Amino acid sequence: MGRAFEYRKARKLKRWGNMARVFTRIGREITLAAKAGGPDPDTNPRLRLAIQNAKSENMPKDNVERAIKKATEKDTKDYKEVVYEGKGPHGIAIVVETATDNPTRTVANVRSYFTKHGGTLGTTGMLDFLFDRKCSFEVEAKEGVDLEELELELIDFGAEEVFADDDSIMIYAEFTGFGPIQKYLEDNGYNIKTFRFERIPNETKELSEEEQADVEKLIEKLEDDDDVTNVFHNMQ
Repeated sequence: MGRAFEYRKARKLKRWGNMARVFTRIGREITLAAKAGGPDPDTNPRLRLAIQNAKSENMPKDNVERAIKKATEKDTKDYKEVVYEGKGPHGIAIVVETATDNPTRTVANVRSYFTKHGGTLGTTGMLDFLFDRKCSFEVEAKEGVDLEELELELIDFGAEEVFADDDSIMIYAEFTGFGPIQKYLEDNGYNIKTFRFERIPNETKELSEEEQADVEKLIEKLEDDDDVTNVFHNMQ
């Protein structure tokens, strides 16, 4: 288990801790996926995974259906995915992913959060060298599966880590491996429990408890914004 797993595990409970916020964000993921590839999950791999994520979080079926319907309504809000990058207090790098129908409002809010908490909003791409884009799959374990053989199969598709975690198989891969790995897993009868895109820091920065508290205040403010879907940072 490497850097990607440890980083994700440390953030998971906090990130998905508020059920109402989880449903709102998964709903937007579903709407965006349906807009991009159509409302039929059988022909839209990204939508299929978004729906599976919803099931893993016990999101009601009605919520899922409403989110898909939003993508086909003419008057639905036109959500776009926008990424903002900046430096928080004590030099911590922060990447903010959003899904917004009003980028002007969103960037104004995000900039104000950085400013009020001792940080600065930067330019797109300024932090690319600090984070690796990854995708991760949590797959239901199958009896008789040899993890080493599975890893060898998936390496050709960009997989970097394959290991058991309780009753699941965790797969971490390059960002570009998303489509090929999903196809392999589905073609070979694996049940994908959850899927995530991640931004994993190349190296983390250690802060004192007081400094960490300063950064946490900014992160919490960002995560409380309805337009924000994910916040990634390089604080240890």
